[in-house]
Amino acid sequence: MHVEELSEERIDHRFKGLPPDAEGLTVGELAAERRSVFDGGFTTPVLTLSAPALEHNLAQLEEYSDKHGLAFAPHGKTSMAPQLFARQLDRGSWGITAATPSHVRVYRAFGVQRIFLANELVDAAALRWLSGELAADPDFRFVAYVDSVRGVELMDAALTHRVDVVVELGAPGARTGVRDEPAAHQVAEAVAAARHLRLVGVAGYEGELPDKTEETVTAWLRQLVALARELDARGRFAQADEIVLSAGGSAWFDSVAEVFSTVAADDFSRPVLKLLRSGAYVTHDDGHYRRITPFHGRVEGSLRPAFRLWAQVVSQPEPGLAVVNAGKRDVPYDLDLPEPQVVRTASGVERAATGMRVTRLADQHAFVALEEGARVEVGDWVGLGLSHPCTTFDKWQLIPLVEQDGTVVDFVRTFF
Repeated sequence: MHVEELSEERIDHRFKGLPPDAEGLTVGELAAERRSVFDGGFTTPVLTLSAPALEHNLAQLEEYSDKHGLAFAPHGKTSMAPQLFARQLDRGSWGITAATPSHVRVYRAFGVQRIFLANELVDAAALRWLSGELAADPDFRFVAYVDSVRGVELMDAALTHRVDVVVELGAPGARTGVRDEPAAHQVAEAVAAARHLRLVGVAGYEGELPDKTEETVTAWLRQLVALARELDARGRFAQADEIVLSAGGSAWFDSVAEVFSTVAADDFSRPVLKLLRSGAYVTHDDGHYRRITPFHGRVEGSLRPAFRLWAQVVSQPEPGLAVVNAGKRDVPYDLDLPEPQVVRTASGVERAATGMRVTRLADQHAFVALEEGARVEVGDWVGLGLSHPCTTFDKWQLIPLVEQDGTVVDFVRTFF
């Protein structure tokens, strides 16, 4: 399927927040009308994605990766939006990172040619499908984690086509990945004995370290590089065309760049692909990633929050409380509650949401505490800043892409 075909999908009841009178139009036809999200018939709650902020964020990580000599495979599980994958690839991304076999199937359906699976794949049905994809398309490049001898054995038994793998390095108390160097060498030895696997590097994710500081992250990244050097010295990458060295989420990509910069061209027996995998940067946020991005004071650059969810005040049942019509089905709440940022009246006047705070969520409602002097009325729209892009995208199938003034210029389709 081509990304352009998404504009031919028909608008109907599946897509919440969209204008009821747009029923039957194609996505492309509705986008061409350039309606305002405020008075163009959109219903609340409705999630919007800022076109200027999105473009800014895409450019920032492209420029950062280029500047530091890093290849980039942004994590697609954040958005699961092929339109955004296409824009990332157009900006020079090496490929797209996935977390599950279902992600890989979506990517392949839209023609992604390089996929890095940041997980060990041991599902026999998925491995058989993957073998077929690789056999049918010689240009398809796929790389996956391995972190156990048992995992290697299960992969090798189910595969009928060779798959490139990297040893995943973890840490005690972390998520997946080998816990120490001896375990890494056992896994590498098992790969060497497998019929359908080829070891091409090492990788991991520093974001799951139990204790994350600049010092602990840097130490772990150095351990990752040292493991790659030791495996290379033992000839474990003899069949590889290049050695993959990969890490990096959206919180510590500056540390990844710093440590990977110490890897010189002649340090290894083969060329090294230094692969960064940040994902949440694409929309950034107004909470968790706003606090932890390296662009927040550690390195030069910036990211802009691209999401805003508009909800409507539907009740003021008692003093000091307003209830808006967006809840757990609409907004993320795993890291932070939504942040009231702006109030828009029925006449279109906007003002800062001063003295307003979301205190809890129900399935379809948010409870907003009002300080003395806070002004809001039933019927007002409240613009909410959100925390955690990954659990925002998955609640919306079709997201209006808006200009600064609220004009809708396109729609982003997600596949979760």
